[in-house]
Amino acid sequence: MMKKKAIVAGHICLDITPVFPDRPVESLNDLLQPGKLIHMNEADVHTGGAVANTGLAMKFFGADVSLMGKVGNDPFGTMVRTILKEHGAEDGLLVADGESTSYSVVLAIPGIDRIFLHNPGANDTFSAEDIPVKAFGEAALLHFGYPPIMAAMYRENGEELLKLMKWAKEADVATSLDMAAVDPSSEAGRADWYGILKRVLPYVDFFVPSVEELMFMLDRDRFEDLKKRAAGRDITEILDIEKDVRPLADTCMEMGAKVLLIKCGAPGMYYRTAGMAALEQTGKKLNLDAAAWADREGFEKSYVPEQILSGTGAGDTSIAAFLTAVLDGETPETSMHLAAAAGACCVSSYDALSGLKNFDEMKEMIAHNWEKNE
Repeated sequence: MMKKKAIVAGHICLDITPVFPDRPVESLNDLLQPGKLIHMNEADVHTGGAVANTGLAMKFFGADVSLMGKVGNDPFGTMVRTILKEHGAEDGLLVADGESTSYSVVLAIPGIDRIFLHNPGANDTFSAEDIPVKAFGEAALLHFGYPPIMAAMYRENGEELLKLMKWAKEADVATSLDMAAVDPSSEAGRADWYGILKRVLPYVDFFVPSVEELMFMLDRDRFEDLKKRAAGRDITEILDIEKDVRPLADTCMEMGAKVLLIKCGAPGMYYRTAGMAALEQTGKKLNLDAAAWADREGFEKSYVPEQILSGTGAGDTSIAAFLTAVLDGETPETSMHLAAAAGACCVSSYDALSGLKNFDEMKEMIAHNWEKNE
Protein backbone atom coordinates (compact mmCIF):
# COMPACT_ATOMS: atom_id res chain seq x y z
CA MET A 1 0.00 0.00 0.00
CA MET A 2 1.31 3.46 -0.95
CA LYS A 3 2.33 5.57 2.03
CA LYS A 4 0.55 8.85 2.71
CA LYS A 5 2.79 11.83 2.07
CA ALA A 6 3.60 14.45 4.70
CA ILE A 7 5.19 17.90 4.69
CA VAL A 8 7.21 19.13 7.66
CA ALA A 9 7.79 22.86 7.35
CA GLY A 10 8.86 25.79 9.48
CA HIS A 11 11.90 26.43 11.62
CA ILE A 12 15.31 24.92 10.86
CA CYS A 13 18.68 25.76 12.39
CA LEU A 14 22.10 24.47 13.30
CA ASP A 15 22.33 23.28 16.92
CA ILE A 16 25.69 23.59 18.65
CA THR A 17 25.73 21.71 21.95
CA PRO A 18 28.86 22.09 24.14
CA VAL A 19 29.05 18.86 26.16
CA PHE A 20 29.36 19.54 29.89
CA PRO A 21 31.11 17.13 32.29
CA ASP A 22 28.64 14.56 33.62
CA ARG A 23 28.27 16.11 37.07
CA PRO A 24 24.68 17.08 37.96
CA VAL A 25 24.34 20.49 39.56
CA GLU A 26 21.54 21.83 41.76
CA SER A 27 21.53 25.38 40.45
CA LEU A 28 22.80 27.19 37.36
CA ASN A 29 24.73 29.54 39.62
CA ASP A 30 26.81 26.61 40.88
CA LEU A 31 28.34 26.26 37.40
CA LEU A 32 28.04 29.44 35.34
CA GLN A 33 29.81 32.29 37.11
CA PRO A 34 31.63 35.35 35.69
CA GLY A 35 35.33 34.72 35.24
CA LYS A 36 35.07 30.97 35.86
CA LEU A 37 36.84 28.52 33.51
CA ILE A 38 34.78 25.40 32.87
CA HIS A 39 36.49 22.34 31.40
CA MET A 40 34.26 21.02 28.61
CA ASN A 41 34.06 17.95 26.41
CA GLU A 42 33.79 18.20 22.62
CA ALA A 43 30.81 20.04 21.12
CA ASP A 44 28.04 18.20 19.32
CA VAL A 45 26.96 19.95 16.09
CA HIS A 46 23.80 18.90 14.28
CA THR A 47 20.67 20.25 12.63
CA GLY A 48 17.85 21.42 14.87
CA GLY A 49 14.43 23.00 14.77
CA ALA A 50 11.13 21.36 13.90
CA VAL A 51 11.99 20.75 10.24
CA ALA A 52 15.17 18.81 10.98
CA ASN A 53 14.18 17.17 14.28
CA THR A 54 10.61 16.17 13.47
CA GLY A 55 11.08 15.80 9.72
CA LEU A 56 14.18 13.60 9.81
CA ALA A 57 12.75 11.53 12.67
CA MET A 58 9.58 10.91 10.65
CA LYS A 59 11.78 9.86 7.74
CA PHE A 60 13.67 7.52 10.09
CA PHE A 61 10.36 6.01 11.26
CA GLY A 62 9.44 5.30 7.64
CA ALA A 63 7.21 8.22 6.67
CA ASP A 64 7.18 9.63 3.13
CA VAL A 65 8.02 13.18 4.15
CA SER A 66 9.25 16.38 2.48
CA LEU A 67 11.19 18.94 4.54
CA MET A 68 10.69 22.65 3.82
CA GLY A 69 12.64 25.42 5.56
CA LYS A 70 14.91 28.36 4.80
CA VAL A 71 18.65 28.91 5.39
CA GLY A 72 21.16 31.55 4.39
CA ASN A 73 23.93 31.21 1.83
CA ASP A 74 26.62 31.08 4.52
CA PRO A 75 28.87 28.48 6.25
CA PHE A 76 26.17 27.39 8.71
CA GLY A 77 23.75 27.04 5.79
CA THR A 78 26.25 24.83 3.98
CA MET A 79 26.50 22.62 7.05
CA VAL A 80 22.71 22.31 7.30
CA ARG A 81 22.40 21.45 3.59
CA THR A 82 25.18 18.87 3.85
CA ILE A 83 23.52 17.13 6.80
CA LEU A 84 20.11 17.05 5.08
CA LYS A 85 21.71 15.76 1.89
CA GLU A 86 23.14 12.82 3.84
CA HIS A 87 19.53 11.91 4.67
CA GLY A 88 18.27 12.54 1.13
CA ALA A 89 16.09 15.36 2.44
CA GLU A 90 17.57 18.58 1.06
CA ASP A 91 15.28 19.19 -1.94
CA GLY A 92 12.71 21.37 -0.16
CA LEU A 93 15.25 23.66 1.49
CA LEU A 94 15.29 27.31 0.36
CA VAL A 95 18.61 29.18 0.29
CA ALA A 96 18.25 32.95 0.77
CA ASP A 97 21.13 35.20 -0.30
CA GLY A 98 21.88 38.00 2.13
CA GLU A 99 20.29 36.24 5.11
CA SER A 100 21.96 34.34 7.94
CA THR A 101 21.30 30.72 8.81
CA SER A 102 19.60 30.25 12.15
CA TYR A 103 21.65 28.68 14.93
CA SER A 104 21.18 27.71 18.56
CA VAL A 105 23.83 27.18 21.21
CA VAL A 106 22.21 24.57 23.45
CA LEU A 107 23.40 24.53 27.07
CA ALA A 108 22.38 21.03 28.22
CA ILE A 109 23.75 21.11 31.76
CA PRO A 110 23.24 17.88 33.74
CA GLY A 111 20.47 18.41 36.30
CA ILE A 112 19.25 21.70 34.75
CA ASP A 113 16.65 22.33 32.05
CA ARG A 114 18.17 23.30 28.70
CA ILE A 115 19.08 26.91 27.89
CA PHE A 116 19.06 28.08 24.27
CA LEU A 117 21.09 30.97 22.82
CA HIS A 118 19.23 31.45 19.56
CA ASN A 119 19.52 33.45 16.33
CA PRO A 120 16.35 33.00 14.21
CA GLY A 121 18.12 34.06 11.01
CA ALA A 122 16.30 33.26 7.76
CA ASN A 123 13.42 31.67 9.67
CA ASP A 124 12.13 35.18 10.36
CA THR A 125 11.29 35.72 6.67
CA PHE A 126 9.71 32.31 6.00
CA SER A 127 6.14 32.78 4.72
CA ALA A 128 3.22 30.70 3.51
CA GLU A 129 4.32 31.30 -0.10
CA ASP A 130 7.56 29.45 0.61
CA ILE A 131 5.59 26.17 0.46
CA PRO A 132 4.77 25.38 -3.20
CA VAL A 133 1.04 25.06 -3.87
CA LYS A 134 1.60 21.78 -5.73
CA ALA A 135 3.02 20.25 -2.52
CA PHE A 136 -0.43 20.43 -0.92
CA GLY A 137 -1.91 18.38 -3.74
CA GLU A 138 0.38 15.46 -2.97
CA ALA A 139 0.24 15.60 0.85
CA ALA A 140 -2.13 14.10 3.43
CA LEU A 141 -0.56 16.02 6.34
CA LEU A 142 1.20 19.33 6.92
CA HIS A 143 3.14 19.69 10.16
CA PHE A 144 4.35 23.23 10.89
CA GLY A 145 6.78 23.90 13.69
CA TYR A 146 7.92 26.82 15.84
CA PRO A 147 6.04 29.94 14.65
CA PRO A 148 6.99 31.81 17.89
CA ILE A 149 10.56 32.07 16.58
CA MET A 150 9.56 32.89 12.99
CA ALA A 151 8.68 36.59 12.92
CA ALA A 152 6.66 36.63 9.67
CA MET A 153 4.42 33.86 11.03
CA TYR A 154 3.31 35.67 14.21
CA ARG A 155 3.28 39.31 13.12
CA GLU A 156 -0.07 40.95 12.27
CA ASN A 157 -1.80 38.69 14.79
CA GLY A 158 -0.60 35.53 13.06
CA GLU A 159 -2.01 36.41 9.63
CA GLU A 160 0.66 34.45 7.73
CA LEU A 161 0.25 31.36 9.92
CA LEU A 162 -3.52 31.55 9.52
CA LYS A 163 -3.14 31.83 5.74
CA LEU A 164 -0.95 28.71 5.65
CA MET A 165 -3.32 26.62 7.76
CA LYS A 166 -6.31 27.74 5.65
CA TRP A 167 -4.51 26.86 2.40
CA ALA A 168 -3.74 23.39 3.71
CA LYS A 169 -7.33 22.78 4.83
CA GLU A 170 -8.69 24.03 1.49
CA ALA A 171 -6.47 21.40 -0.17
CA ASP A 172 -7.99 18.72 2.13
CA VAL A 173 -4.65 18.35 3.95
CA ALA A 174 -4.70 17.54 7.68
CA THR A 175 -2.77 20.11 9.71
CA SER A 176 -0.45 19.81 12.69
CA LEU A 177 1.08 22.66 14.69
CA ASP A 178 3.93 22.70 17.20
CA MET A 179 5.09 25.72 19.15
CA ALA A 180 8.36 26.89 20.72
CA ALA A 181 9.54 28.64 23.85
CA VAL A 182 9.15 32.41 23.78
CA ASP A 183 11.62 34.98 25.09
CA PRO A 184 9.35 37.30 27.15
CA SER A 185 11.55 40.32 26.35
CA SER A 186 11.43 39.75 22.58
CA GLU A 187 8.94 40.90 19.95
CA ALA A 188 7.38 37.43 20.07
CA GLY A 189 7.00 37.76 23.83
CA ARG A 190 4.85 40.85 23.30
CA ALA A 191 2.63 39.17 20.69
CA ASP A 192 -0.99 38.35 21.55
CA TRP A 193 -0.63 34.57 21.54
CA TYR A 194 -4.08 34.02 23.00
CA GLY A 195 -5.51 35.96 20.07
CA ILE A 196 -3.28 34.21 17.53
CA LEU A 197 -4.27 30.75 18.76
CA LYS A 198 -7.94 31.71 18.83
CA ARG A 199 -7.69 32.61 15.12
CA VAL A 200 -5.54 29.66 14.03
CA LEU A 201 -6.72 26.63 16.05
CA PRO A 202 -10.01 26.20 14.18
CA TYR A 203 -7.80 25.21 11.21
CA VAL A 204 -5.49 22.94 13.21
CA ASP A 205 -6.22 19.21 13.48
CA PHE A 206 -3.26 18.12 15.65
CA PHE A 207 -2.02 20.69 18.16
CA VAL A 208 1.15 19.47 19.91
CA PRO A 209 2.73 22.18 22.13
CA SER A 210 4.70 21.77 25.34
CA VAL A 211 3.00 22.71 28.59
CA GLU A 212 5.51 25.52 29.23
CA GLU A 213 4.89 27.09 25.81
CA LEU A 214 1.14 26.77 26.10
CA MET A 215 0.95 28.12 29.63
CA PHE A 216 3.09 31.12 28.67
CA MET A 217 0.64 31.88 25.87
CA LEU A 218 -2.66 31.20 27.61
CA ASP A 219 -2.06 31.74 31.35
CA ARG A 220 1.02 33.91 31.93
CA ASP A 221 0.29 34.45 35.63
CA ARG A 222 0.19 30.71 36.36
CA PHE A 223 3.34 30.24 34.27
CA GLU A 224 5.24 32.85 36.29
CA ASP A 225 3.98 31.37 39.56
CA LEU A 226 5.14 27.88 38.59
CA LYS A 227 8.55 29.21 37.54
CA LYS A 228 8.91 30.90 40.90
CA ARG A 229 7.91 27.75 42.80
CA ALA A 230 10.20 25.58 40.68
CA ALA A 231 13.16 27.77 41.78
CA GLY A 232 15.33 27.04 38.75
CA ARG A 233 14.13 23.47 38.21
CA ASP A 234 11.99 22.30 35.29
CA ILE A 235 8.39 23.33 36.02
CA THR A 236 7.16 19.92 34.79
CA GLU A 237 8.56 18.51 38.05
CA ILE A 238 5.84 20.30 40.03
CA LEU A 239 2.93 20.21 37.57
CA ASP A 240 -0.53 19.29 38.77
CA ILE A 241 -2.36 17.78 35.80
CA GLU A 242 -5.81 18.65 37.09
CA LYS A 243 -5.03 22.22 38.14
CA ASP A 244 -2.33 23.21 35.65
CA VAL A 245 -2.82 21.18 32.47
CA ARG A 246 -6.52 20.42 32.09
CA PRO A 247 -7.56 24.12 32.09
CA LEU A 248 -5.13 24.73 29.21
CA ALA A 249 -6.61 21.77 27.34
CA ASP A 250 -10.13 23.08 27.94
CA THR A 251 -9.17 26.39 26.32
CA CYS A 252 -7.49 24.74 23.31
CA MET A 253 -10.47 22.49 22.63
CA GLU A 254 -12.85 25.44 22.94
CA MET A 255 -10.70 27.29 20.40
CA GLY A 256 -11.09 24.46 17.90
CA ALA A 257 -8.23 21.95 18.22
CA LYS A 258 -9.27 18.43 17.14
CA VAL A 259 -6.47 16.32 18.64
CA LEU A 260 -4.44 17.90 21.43
CA LEU A 261 -1.18 16.51 22.77
CA ILE A 262 0.55 18.55 25.49
CA LYS A 263 4.17 17.55 26.12
CA CYS A 264 4.85 17.64 29.88
CA GLY A 265 8.57 16.84 29.93
CA ALA A 266 9.92 13.80 31.77
CA PRO A 267 6.56 12.84 33.35
CA GLY A 268 4.89 12.24 29.97
CA MET A 269 2.15 13.64 27.70
CA TYR A 270 -1.44 14.72 28.26
CA TYR A 271 -3.86 14.08 25.37
CA ARG A 272 -7.42 15.05 24.54
CA THR A 273 -9.52 14.58 21.39
CA ALA A 274 -12.69 16.20 20.09
CA GLY A 275 -15.93 14.44 19.20
CA MET A 276 -16.49 12.35 16.11
CA ALA A 277 -18.11 15.11 14.04
CA ALA A 278 -15.08 17.40 14.49
CA LEU A 279 -12.59 14.61 13.74
CA GLU A 280 -14.36 13.79 10.49
CA GLN A 281 -13.16 17.21 9.26
CA THR A 282 -9.45 16.37 9.51
CA GLY A 283 -9.08 15.71 5.79
CA LYS A 284 -10.10 12.85 3.54
CA LYS A 285 -6.53 12.14 2.42
CA LEU A 286 -5.48 11.34 6.00
CA ASN A 287 -8.39 8.90 6.40
CA LEU A 288 -8.40 9.14 10.21
CA ASP A 289 -10.63 6.63 11.97
CA ALA A 290 -12.81 9.27 13.66
CA ALA A 291 -14.78 6.76 15.70
CA ALA A 292 -11.62 5.26 17.21
CA TRP A 293 -10.10 8.66 18.00
CA ALA A 294 -13.16 10.52 19.27
CA ASP A 295 -13.65 11.73 22.86
CA ARG A 296 -10.34 10.51 24.29
CA GLU A 297 -8.49 11.93 27.28
CA GLY A 298 -5.61 10.69 29.37
CA PHE A 299 -1.98 11.00 30.42
CA GLU A 300 0.67 8.86 28.75
CA LYS A 301 3.53 8.35 31.20
CA SER A 302 7.04 8.35 29.77
CA TYR A 303 9.20 5.24 29.50
CA VAL A 304 12.40 4.92 31.51
CA PRO A 305 15.32 5.71 29.16
CA GLU A 306 18.49 3.63 28.96
CA GLN A 307 20.47 6.77 29.83
CA ILE A 308 19.88 10.53 29.82
CA LEU A 309 22.38 12.69 27.95
CA SER A 310 20.21 15.54 26.63
CA GLY A 311 16.56 16.42 26.19
CA THR A 312 17.31 18.19 22.89
CA GLY A 313 14.75 17.15 20.30
CA ALA A 314 12.87 14.76 22.60
CA GLY A 315 9.58 16.58 22.14
CA ASP A 316 10.09 16.84 18.38
CA THR A 317 10.86 13.15 17.98
CA SER A 318 7.89 12.20 20.16
CA ILE A 319 5.68 14.18 17.78
CA ALA A 320 7.43 12.58 14.80
CA ALA A 321 6.57 9.10 16.09
CA PHE A 322 3.02 10.18 16.89
CA LEU A 323 2.36 11.69 13.45
CA THR A 324 4.00 8.78 11.62
CA ALA A 325 1.82 6.37 13.58
CA VAL A 326 -1.26 8.41 12.64
CA LEU A 327 -0.23 8.32 8.97
CA ASP A 328 0.24 4.55 9.26
CA GLY A 329 -3.29 4.15 10.63
CA GLU A 330 -2.23 3.02 14.10
CA THR A 331 -4.72 3.12 17.00
CA PRO A 332 -4.69 6.05 19.45
CA GLU A 333 -3.18 3.75 22.12
CA THR A 334 -0.32 2.59 19.89
CA SER A 335 0.30 6.12 18.62
CA MET A 336 0.68 7.43 22.17
CA HIS A 337 2.89 4.50 23.22
CA LEU A 338 5.21 5.10 20.26
CA ALA A 339 5.33 8.85 20.98
CA ALA A 340 6.39 8.21 24.58
CA ALA A 341 8.89 5.55 23.49
CA ALA A 342 10.53 7.82 20.91
CA GLY A 343 11.07 10.54 23.52
CA ALA A 344 12.74 8.05 25.87
CA CYS A 345 15.02 6.84 23.09
CA CYS A 346 15.91 10.38 22.03
CA VAL A 347 17.26 11.51 25.40
CA SER A 348 19.91 8.76 25.32
CA SER A 349 21.88 10.84 22.78
CA TYR A 350 23.02 14.45 22.50
CA ASP A 351 21.28 14.96 19.17
CA ALA A 352 17.67 14.26 18.15
CA LEU A 353 18.29 11.23 15.93
CA SER A 354 21.18 9.05 17.09
CA GLY A 355 19.29 7.40 19.95
CA LEU A 356 16.13 6.55 18.00
CA LYS A 357 14.87 3.00 17.44
CA ASN A 358 12.47 1.96 14.69
CA PHE A 359 8.82 1.16 15.34
CA ASP A 360 9.34 -2.61 15.41
CA GLU A 361 12.11 -2.28 18.01
CA MET A 362 10.06 0.05 20.20
CA LYS A 363 6.95 -2.15 19.92
CA GLU A 364 9.06 -5.13 20.98
CA MET A 365 10.37 -3.24 24.03
CA ILE A 366 6.84 -2.14 24.94
CA ALA A 367 5.53 -5.69 24.57
CA HIS A 368 8.23 -6.86 26.99
CA ASN A 369 6.99 -4.48 29.71
CA TRP A 370 9.32 -1.55 29.20
CA GLU A 371 9.25 0.21 32.56
CA LYS A 372 7.42 3.52 32.82
CA ASN A 373 8.20 6.47 35.05
CA GLU A 374 5.94 6.81 38.08
